[in-house]
Amino acid sequence: MYVCLCHGVTDREIREAADNGVSSMRQLGKELGVGTQCGRCACTAREILRESRSPDYLALASMLAQPA
Repeated sequence: MYVCLCHGVTDREIREAADNGVSSMRQLGKELGVGTQCGRCACTAREILRESRSPDYLALASMLAQPA
């Protein structure tokens, strides 16, 4: 799903950035441009970033990354 229409950023790209160490909206803005234009995406992007950094999400991602 597109989160930031101004820069064409998807939720997957935000999750990938979180996996690569992005932990704040400031870093996300520098990395992907999220929240730097009109700002309408900031709340949704912050929520995705927060949920991507949660222990539950990290455990699930780790489990899915392992071969069956």
